[in-house]
Amino acid sequence: MIFMLIRTALWGLAIIAAAFAVVWLKDAEGGVTLELAGRAYGPFRLLETVALVFLAALLLWLLWKAFGFCVALVRFMTGDETALSRFWNRSRERRGFDALAGGLVAMAEGDGREALAKARKAERLLARPDLTRLLVAQAARAAGDKNTAKAYFKELASAPATAFVGVSGLLEQAMKDGDRDRALKLAVHAAELKPKDAGTLTALFALQCEAKDWEGARRTLDSEAKIALIGRDVAARRSAVLLVADAREAAARGEAMKARDLAERALRQAPGLVPAAILVARQLEEDGARRKAEKTLREAWRAGPHPDLAAAFAALAPDETPRERRRRFLDLTRLQPDHPETRMLRAELALADGDPREARAALGSLTETQPTGRALALMAAIERADGGGEAVVRGWLARAVAAPRAPQWTCDACGARHGEWAPVCHRCEAFDTLAWREGEGEGAGAETAALLPIVTAEPEPEPAPKPKPAVAPQAAPVRTEAKAPEPEEAPEAAAAPLPPRPRPPQPTVQ
Repeated sequence: MIFMLIRTALWGLAIIAAAFAVVWLKDAEGGVTLELAGRAYGPFRLLETVALVFLAALLLWLLWKAFGFCVALVRFMTGDETALSRFWNRSRERRGFDALAGGLVAMAEGDGREALAKARKAERLLARPDLTRLLVAQAARAAGDKNTAKAYFKELASAPATAFVGVSGLLEQAMKDGDRDRALKLAVHAAELKPKDAGTLTALFALQCEAKDWEGARRTLDSEAKIALIGRDVAARRSAVLLVADAREAAARGEAMKARDLAERALRQAPGLVPAAILVARQLEEDGARRKAEKTLREAWRAGPHPDLAAAFAALAPDETPRERRRRFLDLTRLQPDHPETRMLRAELALADGDPREARAALGSLTETQPTGRALALMAAIERADGGGEAVVRGWLARAVAAPRAPQWTCDACGARHGEWAPVCHRCEAFDTLAWREGEGEGAGAETAALLPIVTAEPEPEPAPKPKPAVAPQAAPVRTEAKAPEPEEAPEAAAAPLPPRPRPPQPTVQ
């Protein structure tokens, strides 16, 4: 910066001096006389003097170039084979590097067209394709010329020294164009050229997950862990998720042994992963090992109660009666007894068995401490089964409609809600972002929609009061036995629980 200021000041002084000299020559009488070796030349008028000055400057420049050529010739004769070529190309290279610098500045300013023009000029003047091709490709992409950018990136990819740069440029172009298949192939090639590049590995992993290439994604994940791009805990969790996804596809293809092996590996790496536990239990049940399947689900429930685990536990014996199911669930509900999910599960089991008092005791104060829509809907069902009035039931249902939604599989990246767990979000395609929590987005009003038919149902008409019989006057009062009022018949739906919250798989045990 200081050197630039000094140079600018010197140029300013030179211009001022030249202006004063021109004014002086214009006002001088008789012109300018040049005396050389005792001989006088002149006098010269103003224009002749300016021409002589420029001629002298040109002569000095030619002498300087001649001196440089002589030096280069001497160096060539003494063994420097490139001395003469450097002398002739020095000016060309200088102009080429000036154009290259101008192109870089234009790129930084966001002027793609100017950058492309400068880059093409630098390409003509410089014999450095590794530099000029890259600048032309980037400038063409910035200017919106995709064909030119693609052609130059291909030229870069064909040269060994710039292969990774060219493939990376083509990969970025394919990602912008939405060509995922081509982007995946380019990402694999880029990872082969530079296996430890963090950006390439991240892009490759995301593309493999989108393409459901779970085995390839696990290899990429191992590469990310080796270069410490992600922590060990994150790597173990993601590896378990990939194993579950691969196991699901293996089970869909009928490869039961492979699916079971992959699911067990996933459960060992992430014991709290609910989909892994459910998949292992399902495979064990298909193999006839029901007790082992129940044990697997109980261990998962101990790590963290979840309605999907309860649904899987109920599916192991689909034909049992409500009383038998309630008895079989005792070993499960004894684990984490104070957890809200356990309390609601016990209430649902008791309600299905026709025991509303036990259901009320199991639910406890959950409607006050954690008044979710599911808990309040359960309380409405308990009131109806216990013979509560229609107004009381509707009051609980009204609270359930306005209450916070129960937790659901929700994407941490975009907030989309999912009916069931998946390794990749169906909206933003992010990997392993689904968490069991409350959230906004799709499916937000599912529980409310499920309660609306109950809330808006027409109430049953209350029986009309019986008219009192007229008592005829008698001489003496007649003693009659008072007939006890008939008990109000409870509707048939009073003992039936409310429909479970609409989230597959069905967690409500019936």
